Amino acid sequence: MKIVIDENIPLAEAFFSAHGEIVRLPGRSMSAVDVADADALLVRSVTRVDEALLAGSSVKFVGTCTIGMDHLDQRWLDHQGIAYTNAPGCNASSVVEYVYAALAHLNVDWRGKTVGIIGCGNVGGALHKALLAQGVTCRCYDPLLSIEQNPDLCDLEDVLQCDIVSMHTPLTTEGPHPSRHLLAKEQLLQLPPQSILLNCGRGAVIDNKALLQVMRQRNDLQLVLDVWEWEPDIDLNLLEHVALGSPHIAGYSFDGKLKGTAMIYDAFCEVFNVAPNTALADVVPAVEDNQLAAPNTQGDDWQAVRQLIAQVYDIEADDKRLRVAAAEAGEQGAALSKGFDRLRKHYPVRREFNNYEVAGVEKKTPLANTLAALGFTVK
Repeated sequence: MKIVIDENIPLAEAFFSAHGEIVRLPGRSMSAVDVADADALLVRSVTRVDEALLAGSSVKFVGTCTIGMDHLDQRWLDHQGIAYTNAPGCNASSVVEYVYAALAHLNVDWRGKTVGIIGCGNVGGALHKALLAQGVTCRCYDPLLSIEQNPDLCDLEDVLQCDIVSMHTPLTTEGPHPSRHLLAKEQLLQLPPQSILLNCGRGAVIDNKALLQVMRQRNDLQLVLDVWEWEPDIDLNLLEHVALGSPHIAGYSFDGKLKGTAMIYDAFCEVFNVAPNTALADVVPAVEDNQLAAPNTQGDDWQAVRQLIAQVYDIEADDKRLRVAAAEAGEQGAALSKGFDRLRKHYPVRREFNNYEVAGVEKKTPLANTLAALGFTVK
């Protein structure tokens, strides 16, 4: 059996090597020739899996180690009888922690704000649950859910009036509720003064041309973008107006990627009727130096939260790396696409909050409750 795997999928050998020959390739440049004699294909979101890639191949199974599946031509795969699956929820914690880290870096205490969430599936739902545990008022927009499933559901216009708006929708272009350009100029102009807009879902859910126009008109908004329309050729002019920017890595925690690999492995074993010989617990490495001391912030809980998050996840470094790559591309008169992909390929290991223990925090205090809701273990 031949298994072609995106080079950015971690520790795939630990799961799949017992079942066949593994070939690692860059996800964005995979070609029909590369996969012609493959039995299984494992990708991430940068690989378009469709007739152009798989026609005439021997591929029987496609696994995407991501939540979204907009890069898979599901209709064509169904017609060809090719099994496929995604990894729903694998990186939900990673993306939620990205939101926390961004707001902490911007010194925006979400606990005293109203937070709007657009898209309340695995990621948005996890964010909603964690915020409610901290007593945060939330408004949610998701036309695919009912009020019984989420009592905080409301109209999109109501969500756009929140202090913080965080987007977590997949990209869809068909059906009764397509998400492409869900936020156009009309919607963006509804955001209240001094509000914060984050997009960690799919870039084209916001009309980026309209977004640039609005940002040029309004310097009161703070914008955090992890995803961009036209990736990897993102709009460098828009980057100049972003408070924090990153190259589609919000879900790139090591833990999230490894969970995705494990979920695809389980589906692979089921499709090919082979017994799993590796479990996630067998390959997850422990975090060294996972003991954190509560900062001495003179009783300022918010500053303690900010400092602890920064110790685990330096989101400012993500922003700086993207801007350096953009500057280098500009000096060379080139598009940012190569630098964008390079940052994704060589993204440093980031572990999730639940790997860390915080000592010196009194139990059953507001600070302890906040840290627990974020995922830290309070000792």
